[in-house]
Amino acid sequence: MNSILSIRINQAACIQARKFLFFHLWLPLVGVMLFSGLLMGLAGDQWLADLLYRLEGGQWLLKQHWITEYLIHRVGKWLSIVAGLCLLGGMLVRCRGGLAGCRYLRASLYVVVTLVLSTSLISLVKRLTGMDCPWDLVRYGGGFPFIGLFESRHGLKASGCFPAGHASAGYAWVCLYFAAWGVCPAWRWLGLMIGLVAGLIFGISQQLRGAHFLSHDLWSLTICWLVALGFFYLFFVSPTVRVVSAQQRAMT
Repeated sequence: MNSILSIRINQAACIQARKFLFFHLWLPLVGVMLFSGLLMGLAGDQWLADLLYRLEGGQWLLKQHWITEYLIHRVGKWLSIVAGLCLLGGMLVRCRGGLAGCRYLRASLYVVVTLVLSTSLISLVKRLTGMDCPWDLVRYGGGFPFIGLFESRHGLKASGCFPAGHASAGYAWVCLYFAAWGVCPAWRWLGLMIGLVAGLIFGISQQLRGAHFLSHDLWSLTICWLVALGFFYLFFVSPTVRVVSAQQRAMT
């Protein structure tokens, strides 16, 4: 009887896990691919950048504006770093008396690890890709022709503007959504809102400066989301559910 009950519980857990993956992995990926195709394949990036460029008088008027360059770009970046360090410091202080006394140790550690790895991975990808920033392009007063993500640059120096690095300092905080799933699910939407709003503020500011296309921000968010989702499974999902899910996939 106990074995039958255990099997049913595991099956129910696997069904929930598949549902969770559908809404948090597969559905978002489909949306990203469709939106990315619109922006990068059908020139949606250029359409939006053209609009901003015209509204700023045929120049990147806000490129060196104190709000976009100093307040949001520089101060905002450091605020994100300080917030991460405060979280780490608070975690260490609360756990000084031993791991048993730290109720939210796993969630705090998850957030810190995810923040560091998300932004580090995006920095690495930026070095591997060769896309230019809008302000580098002839179309917007720069000196380079537009070269797509998978096109050869034929020896031209790469700017490393894809994906958006600054926006990742905001979007990396979407990990709060998954952290809340692990300790207090009722707070998950607030966590998601914090990450999305911070990323949008950083991202829109950079687009107004001519530093990035919208697709650059889209892929920063995507990478941050995937890293957060992956580590959510490592930190919070029951190993039993992972094993049973793997066994069921092997049987199908």
